[in-house]
Amino acid sequence: MTSIQPGVSPLRQRMTDDMRMRQLSPKTQANYLRIVREFARYLKRSPDTATVEDLRNYQLYLVDRGTSPISLNAAITGLKFFFDITLWKPELMSSMQPVRVPRVLPVILSPNEVRRLIAATCNSKH
Repeated sequence: MTSIQPGVSPLRQRMTDDMRMRQLSPKTQANYLRIVREFARYLKRSPDTATVEDLRNYQLYLVDRGTSPISLNAAITGLKFFFDITLWKPELMSSMQPVRVPRVLPVILSPNEVRRLIAATCNSKH
């Protein structure tokens, strides 16, 4: 059963219902709605009127603004949900591919640092 909220567009309500049906977390739902809202603000029109070229230009816009790879991938994921699930137009996302996120290697302690760390825990007073 859809709970219609006053002041909410039918498109936003449909997306909200789609996310609820898939039991996405409230945080994910809020993020996806924010992502689509920011895309609509960029377009200056309803996001359901977007073209493949609009989406491509938006990704370039985000890159040019210095958006991190993780945030860029989050935007792509939110828009993918909107276009694939809510609008049933997966072809619009064809030019938006996730970007590679650089992997950060963990800090490896030297044998001497490990000895000092163990010694420090043995010498601490409770």
